[in-house]
Amino acid sequence: MQYKNLGRTGLKVSELTLGTMNFGNVTDETTSYQIMDAATDNGINFIDTADVYGLPQSPDIQQGNGLSEEIIGRWLAQSGKRDQIVLATKVYQPMGLGPNDRRLSAYHIRKACEDSLRRLKTDRIDVYFMHHIDRLTPWEEIWQAMELLVQQGKILYVGSSNFAGWDIATAQEMAKSRHFMGLVAEQSIYNLNTRTIELEVIPSCRYHGLGLIPWSPLGGGLLGGVLKKASEGRRASPGMMKQIQQHASQLQAYESLCEQLNEDPADVALAWLLHQSVVTSSLIGPRTVEQMQKMFRSVEIKLAPETLKQLDEIWPGPGGEAPQAYAW
Repeated sequence: MQYKNLGRTGLKVSELTLGTMNFGNVTDETTSYQIMDAATDNGINFIDTADVYGLPQSPDIQQGNGLSEEIIGRWLAQSGKRDQIVLATKVYQPMGLGPNDRRLSAYHIRKACEDSLRRLKTDRIDVYFMHHIDRLTPWEEIWQAMELLVQQGKILYVGSSNFAGWDIATAQEMAKSRHFMGLVAEQSIYNLNTRTIELEVIPSCRYHGLGLIPWSPLGGGLLGGVLKKASEGRRASPGMMKQIQQHASQLQAYESLCEQLNEDPADVALAWLLHQSVVTSSLIGPRTVEQMQKMFRSVEIKLAPETLKQLDEIWPGPGGEAPQAYAW
């Protein structure tokens, strides 16, 4: 396992980040412990969760239950590994039915942080991510709340998730005016099939010194060898079947290339992300210990320049960075 600085900070994190959205939802507590043990035993030192995790994730979710954080907290207390890991969680999503039980008001940030610390059984959150942009709360209020948490030692760094390039720039300029470090990392959806952030988010991360942590590196399973699995009799969901039909020729070319490389498609997809210079660490979300163990192969794969070119031809991005991607 290799370690990289998280953005412009001096903090070293592993190339793979253990995402825990499945804990308490599709993965039971015992298996969650085993996954965390396997991850840390193999060099992963970055564990990511969110206060809302532990329930099936959907746009109409009314409130989270903090179960993923509670599972991690009990594991931390049992394992004694707290000081061996970089622990991240998130704030924004609804954690109650009240009008102030969500978003990024100073009121909610303070309460959400205290609740996360209690569930995680720890005295600090190493990287506190804003799960989404809040366009109804001014940056003066958000940064004041985050600065206070840093002063109190309850959080060390602040990150963003699902921000636009413009949001990152605005946040950083306001932080700079307050002599505050501001954002150090961004979590965005990014994979071979979903490359929109190459237009503006990645250039913004590079300019402002944020480490990029992609989520959904396998495109919801699309890049994990779906054609081979279908040929073996594995049934896909209606949504996945639609994607397979939409990307049939690309998938055929992609899985053929992976076969030529003698590598699993999932490992190649992860390896491609780790070859992108702005990517610090890729989120992985295994449901089982077996899935966890298989993902370690990705950090060992070295993709040749010609292979990277072939992958770009199969899965073309938006054409580069804005505005050169669409204007002369």
